Amino acid sequence: MLTGRLAEGWAEYEWRWRLPDFPSPRRDFAAPQWDGSALAGRTLLVHAEQGFGDAIQFARYVPQLRRRHPDSGPIVLECGQPLARLLAGLDGVSQVVVRGEPLPDFDLHVPLLSLPGLFGTTLADIPGTTPYLQADPAGAARWREIIGDGPRLRVGLAWAGNPRQKYVAQKTLAKEHLALLLAVEGVRFFGLQVGASAKDIEWLAARGMTDISLQLADFAETAAVLANLDLVIAADTVVAHLAGALDRPAWVMLNKVPDWRWLTERGDSPWYSSLRLFRQEKTGDWATVVARVAAELRGKI
Repeated sequence: MLTGRLAEGWAEYEWRWRLPDFPSPRRDFAAPQWDGSALAGRTLLVHAEQGFGDAIQFARYVPQLRRRHPDSGPIVLECGQPLARLLAGLDGVSQVVVRGEPLPDFDLHVPLLSLPGLFGTTLADIPGTTPYLQADPAGAARWREIIGDGPRLRVGLAWAGNPRQKYVAQKTLAKEHLALLLAVEGVRFFGLQVGASAKDIEWLAARGMTDISLQLADFAETAAVLANLDLVIAADTVVAHLAGALDRPAWVMLNKVPDWRWLTERGDSPWYSSLRLFRQEKTGDWATVVARVAAELRGKI
């Protein structure tokens, strides 16, 4: 999959359930798993798995479900609470249920990341033009008042992955690396990092970054912020996926051997047209990546 051989990769990806440390255990439902056949009025439960970024990236398949199977019954989407408001606006969704809450009756179920294999997705036909998610207009208007206008570029920063993920250290930048970005003049920086990974915010705020993390209650709120920024600069985090799904410009800093979805060598992403990728040339060398990003940022002033 990292080399772009998706047709082979999706089939083998179904082995993920057998990994002892896989973060999303197989769900035990009485209803059978959908095999891609005609839905014929039946209710389908699509359940998110793995991280929030995975859910955002592959949520694009839910509208495609409705288009390919116009004869389907209701399509119910189950996801984590921080995604619920955001994904409720997704085309084709009949109902969004927060994980852990009672589910309605359904006839079939399918894990979200099994949909690409059922759709036979290749690099040439990745579905879902962006944006396929939208910021809430009222929320965006409220953040427009908070962030304001002005001559300086408005840039959001997210620098760390989910601390519960196995390889989070490879997706996390030290605060000292970010200092080089904060030194770029003519930019207003806004911290988009939340949770345990936001521990460096005080240090960064002392160097000019505006901390709005405590106001980001869920990803719908973050989407409303992104609607008012000129650019997002992020490590391989959920914020990068959110920017791409909203079709907001974002620069993503990747480690030497990235997650499979970013492929190799290329500076763009077939999944998100608004993203630019900045890759490590040597393992662990974030300093060079950040220096390149800072140079590009100065060129936008």
